[in-house]
Amino acid sequence: MSTIVIKLTPTEIKKVTDYYQDYLLNKKVPYTSFVAKKSGVTITAYTSGKVMFQGATAEQEAGKWQQTTGQTKASTKAAQATGKLPANFAKKSIIGSDEVGNGSYFGPLIVCAVYAESAVLSQLQQLGVKDSKILTDLQIRQLAPKIKECVPFQLLTVSPEKYNQIQPQYNAVRMKVALHNQAIGLLLNKIAPTKPEGILIDQFTPEANYRKYLKMESAQITENLYFVTKGEQYHLAVAAASILCRAQFLESLETASKELGYSVPSGAGSKSDQVAAKILRQGGMDLLAKYAKLHFANTEKARKIAGQ
Repeated sequence: MSTIVIKLTPTEIKKVTDYYQDYLLNKKVPYTSFVAKKSGVTITAYTSGKVMFQGATAEQEAGKWQQTTGQTKASTKAAQATGKLPANFAKKSIIGSDEVGNGSYFGPLIVCAVYAESAVLSQLQQLGVKDSKILTDLQIRQLAPKIKECVPFQLLTVSPEKYNQIQPQYNAVRMKVALHNQAIGLLLNKIAPTKPEGILIDQFTPEANYRKYLKMESAQITENLYFVTKGEQYHLAVAAASILCRAQFLESLETASKELGYSVPSGAGSKSDQVAAKILRQGGMDLLAKYAKLHFANTEKARKIAGQ
């Protein structure tokens, strides 16, 4: 298990606190502002401004936030990541891919690949394309259609129903590898005969692990691949893909909320347990399977709340 500690400013702490609201644990620890758990990583925020990440993918989760000021693993990893990319990578014509929804009980898993050639990078900057985590939901939804007008893209959505069907055979990593590979392949076909100068995947698993699962796919994109955490900081193609993913995810939750007649939250916290229990009382497991990823621990919690 990895442990990463990073030091953040009060403004950054506020962003981290808001982000993990749906993952909070009912746990009180001295000198902490909150303890949360997301995708197997425990996040502990201390009143001193330090945030500790513990778990198998702690480096990946910590990498979403500011680099540490000290000589820590997180900052070392970030430095190593930039060293893997060619010079002037941010100015090259690149396909970038990202995903959203993997850590949320409700809603689909969405992957998007975007081709941002060097000629349109300044246009993306002028639009305000940046890391989706520092944009509001409103800004994301306003930006998405503008991005779609200026870059080729490929969105893939796995509904909760489909997710539940394939999840026993596909663990979370294998599923994401398959989707990233498929989205990139379809986008390459769209822009052919144009070829990107590189393909940057927002890293969610070590490269060796990605390539291991990639071998299970029939059509494999294997060349010119780069893997970096916080990929949106290294090329606007990933930032644009992140925004398109998030906009689609928000739209999916809004549709689910309209269908059910009450708000469906993101994340996998206690709010999700309560809403899942309400769905169970309304239509049982068949109805819940239309909106939620059933293998999450939230399902059992919801069944207890619903008295089932």
